[in-house]
Amino acid sequence: MMTLPIDAAALLTPLLLSQTYWRGTLANAVLAVAIFAAGGLYRPRRHVSILDELPSLCGRLLASAAVVAIIAALRHSSVEYVSGFMRGVALSAGLVILGRVVSRTLTIAVRKRRWVEHNAIIIGSGPVGLELARLLRRYPRYGLRFVGCVDAPARQRGATLPLSGTLDDLEHLVRLLECEVLVIADPDCPESTLMETLLRPRSARCDLWAVPRLWGSRAQGGYPDHIGAIPIIKIGDVTFSGPRWAVKRASDLLFATVALIVLCPVLLLCTVATAAEGGRGIFFRQERIGRHGRSFQVIKFRTLRPRDEQESQTNWTIGHDRRVGPIGRFMRRTSLDELPQLWNILRGDMSVVGPRPERPYFVEKFSAEYPNYAARHRVPVGLTGLAQVSGLRGDTPISDRTRFDNYYIENWSLWLDVKVVLRTVAEVFRAGGR
Repeated sequence: MMTLPIDAAALLTPLLLSQTYWRGTLANAVLAVAIFAAGGLYRPRRHVSILDELPSLCGRLLASAAVVAIIAALRHSSVEYVSGFMRGVALSAGLVILGRVVSRTLTIAVRKRRWVEHNAIIIGSGPVGLELARLLRRYPRYGLRFVGCVDAPARQRGATLPLSGTLDDLEHLVRLLECEVLVIADPDCPESTLMETLLRPRSARCDLWAVPRLWGSRAQGGYPDHIGAIPIIKIGDVTFSGPRWAVKRASDLLFATVALIVLCPVLLLCTVATAAEGGRGIFFRQERIGRHGRSFQVIKFRTLRPRDEQESQTNWTIGHDRRVGPIGRFMRRTSLDELPQLWNILRGDMSVVGPRPERPYFVEKFSAEYPNYAARHRVPVGLTGLAQVSGLRGDTPISDRTRFDNYYIENWSLWLDVKVVLRTVAEVFRAGGR
């Protein structure tokens, strides 16, 4: 929490000495912080050392300074101006490194005195889990306090590390022990069972770290982290909450508002065409399952009138149904029938990008048949999704769709949303819908 404010203060310090170069100083500060963030220099770490960070830190400081210096040289032909600006950049770079030294020294000091530490439960009672527990008890510099261990019931007798409970007890133990961090060591259970446990509400709120299975493998990019020379990696947040949710929701509101304004003529044409082909009842509402299993009414342009409610809820696909007219078939192929869902996005029922919403009948059916299907509902459902732009529409395997949806959730970024939207637009122009 200290690092970003200290970096920003150091990068803006030249403004206290002179306001002549204020534009360049601000640009350098913003660019440097962005490059630091992209390079993982603000990610939490268990092993804290300024010497580990120094090569990456210096390289990124030079990169940001070079970009801003080139722009300054192009805008100002005066050598004296550019050299004065670069003196300020050099001062701020030195202060950034000094600030990092101070913050890292302070972090280690408060951890060693146990003024700042987080309760941690180790998942896995084998040799790796035992060694991690020993290291956390002996070395407080990692900022974690070992409070318990859980594993599969099969390991209760032969466990090298005494168990506080089984995986089924994890939710209760997280609350009882006020746990903030979970460390996956060497649990004796299938990955699907472990993931189901970790996605429960209380467990999902904990920071998640894991010991890689292949110790000899070296992660590319950034610099490695460890606890007492046992390699450890931070598992990214796989739920949308806090700042992540705020960013995604803000982008959804902006996109839906702009899209509704820009696409007004298209929506009007679709309304007239739907009325001309099918008469009254332009919009079609249907119950779908959204985030956390909550139901909502999705809105679409009507392309077919089902015989009854049962057909509406349980008929899987109508792509080749003879009751779909030429206009309806065109709207389905170009996904124009989905445009009213922009209103669902504004209401908060949906997101622009996410797993596609499904009807309750099929959610129950697929959740029973595919172990990871229900995990799709960790996040808001979407107008479009990674599975759909990857060709998984209509009669395609549900297991493949589930895998793509969960991959999207676990690797979400604004850029991934942008990529999915761009590929969706390409699909619309190719008429690659149903």
